Formats: sequence, C-alpha cells, structure tokens
Amino acid sequence: MSNEYSIYLVEDEQDLAQVLKAYMEKEGWSVSVFHNGEEALKQSEGNTPHLWILDIMLPGMDGYEIIKEIKKNSDIPVIFISARDQDLDRIVGLELGSDDYLAKPFMPRELVIRVKKLLTRIYETGNRIPQIIEITGYTIDPISRKITREGEMINLTGKEIDVLLYLIENKGKSRKREEILEYVWGDDYFGSERAVDDVIRRVRKKMPRLNLETVYGAGYRIIPS
Repeated sequence: MSNEYSIYLVEDEQDLAQVLKAYMEKEGWSVSVFHNGEEALKQSEGNTPHLWILDIMLPGMDGYEIIKEIKKNSDIPVIFISARDQDLDRIVGLELGSDDYLAKPFMPRELVIRVKKLLTRIYETGNRIPQIIEITGYTIDPISRKITREGEMINLTGKEIDVLLYLIENKGKSRKREEILEYVWGDDYFGSERAVDDVIRRVRKKMPRLNLETVYGAGYRIIPS
C-alpha cells in the first residue's frame, strides 16, 4: 500500500521543499508541495491526503492555524517541522494534535524514516494511538515521546528515544547494532556502528533502572522486569 500514500507538504522554503519531495517520492509516495496554508487547505477539499507535513513558520496562516483547520473535520496524522524552539513547539504541536515533530536542520532521510514509521503504524497496523508504556518504573508515552519516573521528567534526544522504543518493541529479544542502525538511522547510513553504543551509554546513564543489557556478540536487549 505504500505506493498509494499521498502526502501534503506545506513548506515555504522552495529548495528544501523540492529536496524533501524528491526523497519521499523515491519511496513511491505521492507528494504535493504547497508554500502557504491557504492553498493547501483549498486543495485538500475533497482530496484528503494520508499525511500532512507542516512547517510552523509560514507566510499567512502558520502551521498551528493549519492543523486547527485540519483537525476540525478529520484525524489525519500531522508531522511538524520547524526551526523554532524545539521543546516549546513540540508541546504546542502535541496539544493541537500533531503526531511527530522534527527540528530543523535535519537530514531528509530522517524525515523519510519518521514518515514511514508513522504511515505504517497508522494505516498498516491500525495502531493509531499507542498505549502508554510502563517498564521498570518508567512511564513512556510514544506519541508525546515523554518519559517520566515518579513524576520526574527524563529528557532523551530523538535518537535515544528511537533506540529505546525499538528495543522496547522487541523486549526480551537481542538486537544487533546493524539492525538498530538500519531501523533508527536508515539503511543508507554509512557511519560507524559505534553510534549505537554511544546512544545506549547515554540511555543507561539517564535511565539507570532500565534493564538494558549487552548481549555479547548479539547486540542489546531490554528485559521487562
């Protein structure tokens, strides 16, 4: 079904918009680019996409105003992209109903990975709103990507959260570095596998009660309790 997905990208930086469009079209998706919200919303009347990608800072209607209009009539998933303050924008975006947030600057491939995961979760697994995860005393919300323990917020980077959620999805099973790299960084990543080790080390430091084990010769795994 992936080649049937239609995506509306609202981004006023024309060069960036064309680069992102090219990357996503390589996945077989149909991508329509708009440089302002009014044009995009008019086009969506009777022609609803599977996913919106919205820049927040736009001429005329900003991304917040656009998502309010979208959510009046549908629950279509939305990804925000923005160069503004990441934490503030993510919180406001989530309150308005966005599904993900990506701070500029970012690699186009990272957006593709986020889009692919979101489309698969919503349209292929039917898991529109994942349940809150409780593990070794930590509370994890996969949508807001917030992690708390005994009411205290634990701040993880995007990559740290992605690796954590991947291991939790496969809890009890070991995952090799190359598997983690392909899932989180993408299959076109050419850096060192040690990037995984660095992320694991940081997650362990921030979440010391997490049963995150090294399986020598086989990678890493999380034990539920």
